[in-house]
Amino acid sequence: MRVLVTGARGQLGSELVRQALQRGWVVVPLAHADLNIGDRDAVGRAIETAKPSAVLNAAAYTHVDDAERNPDEAMRVNAEGPRALALACREEGIPIVHFSTDYIFDGRSSRPYRPDDPPSPLGAYGRSKWEGERAVVEATERHIILRTAWVFGVQGHNFVKSILRRAREGERLRVVDDQVGSPTSAGDLAHAALTALKHARDTGVGWGVHHFVNAGQTTWHGFAERIVARAHTPMLVHEIERIASADLDLPAPRPMYSVLDTTSYLETFGLAPRPWEVALDDVLERLHGTEVAVAHG
Repeated sequence: MRVLVTGARGQLGSELVRQALQRGWVVVPLAHADLNIGDRDAVGRAIETAKPSAVLNAAAYTHVDDAERNPDEAMRVNAEGPRALALACREEGIPIVHFSTDYIFDGRSSRPYRPDDPPSPLGAYGRSKWEGERAVVEATERHIILRTAWVFGVQGHNFVKSILRRAREGERLRVVDDQVGSPTSAGDLAHAALTALKHARDTGVGWGVHHFVNAGQTTWHGFAERIVARAHTPMLVHEIERIASADLDLPAPRPMYSVLDTTSYLETFGLAPRPWEVALDDVLERLHGTEVAVAHG
C-alpha cells in the first residue's frame, strides 16, 4: 500500500510513518512545512503528485487554549483542512483516515461515550474538530474517523514528556484530579489506524466513526503519579499536588469525563486496546532508550 501521511513529524504522524514502513508500505510523509492542509489547491496537487492508495490525516491544530484565542485558525486547520483532503480523496477514488477527539463531547456523561452519542463541544477546539468530522463524512463515504483522547508518545510535545522534565528539574507539580479519561499511546493509536485501514480496504467493512483509546481510565493526577513512579531516571520530585480544574483558570473549558467506548472498534477490526499503564511503560522505555543514545553520541 502507498499512503500519504499529513502531520508526519508530530507524535501521531511520526508513528504512522514508522509503523507503515515496518509493514512494508510505501509512505509519502508530509509535515506542515511541506503541506498546509488548509490550502485546497495545495492539497489537490499533493495528492495528485503522490498518487497514494490512501491518506492518513494526522495534521491538526491541537493547542486547546490557543484555539479559544484563534478560533478562525483552528477552524481552518481542523475543519477546512480535512474537508479539502476528503474532497481530494473522493476525486482520486481513495479512502481517508482522519483523527478526532474526546473534546467533541461535553464530558457530562456517566458512562463511556459511544460513537453514535450526540456531540456537544464546549469550546472552539472541540467545535473545530466536530466540524472537521462532518466535513469528512459529507465529502466521502470511504472514510475512517478515529476519535481518541489524552495522546502521548515519543515524539512531539505531550503530558508525559512535560511531567518527566519538570520532575527531573525539581519543579513543583500541581495536577488536576477531577478530569477522567484514558491515556492513549500514539504508537497504539497508529497501529489501530493502520489495522483499520487495511481491514476496510480488504473487506469493504469498517468505514465510519470509531473510538480508540487505551483500556482503563484515570485522572491527570493519577497519570502523572504513574509517570513519575515508572520513570527510568531519577526524579527530584515525587509528590504531586492534587488540584481542581478551576484552580488553573485556563481559557478553554475541558470535558470532565472523557472516557470513550471502544466496543465498535474491537467488534469491527478485532483489535483490543492494551491497558494504558502497559502502553505508558513502553513509551517510557523508548524515551529512556532515546535519551541514552543521545548521551552516548
